[in-house]
Amino acid sequence: MAKYRKLGRTSSQRKALLRNQVTNLLYHGKIVTTEARAKEVRKIAEGIIAMGVREKDNFETVKVTAKVARKDKDGKRVKEVVDGRKVTVYDEVEKEIKKDLPSRLHARRQMLRVLYPVTEVPAEHAGRKRNTKKVDLPAKIFDEIAPKYASRKGGYTRIIKIGQRKGDGAMEVVLELV
Repeated sequence: MAKYRKLGRTSSQRKALLRNQVTNLLYHGKIVTTEARAKEVRKIAEGIIAMGVREKDNFETVKVTAKVARKDKDGKRVKEVVDGRKVTVYDEVEKEIKKDLPSRLHARRQMLRVLYPVTEVPAEHAGRKRNTKKVDLPAKIFDEIAPKYASRKGGYTRIIKIGQRKGDGAMEVVLELV
């Protein structure tokens, strides 16, 4: 007897499907899928959230100086001529950053092994590359999702049956974060 559902797919297709659904569940908070898929996604997602809860406070804040390009009122970089060439002007800025301790860094890498990279596209510029930004999903798990579940001991997701799908009669469910 197998310890997981095969979902009628090869191992690479199954892995891609589950990674995609776990990523979407953690990014959006809920997904609609079949019951069998939801039960498999739940296992993976709960493990990732548990990892986030365990490591949420495991960092130290560090002050660093960073070079940042000076910008004019239009948001363009300021350039000055040095030795006949245009060179960008940089300012030094003090920043406070979170530095992961080794166990949290390991947890972040374990999460990135499962989660796909997410790119956020603003609605008014759909289809354009200009204003897109990459979402740091492990940071979202550590900073937003994990503090919500700090007092819980498991059971981070809920499956709600919504009826059978019209095409093939498969039981559809909503899988959501509690």
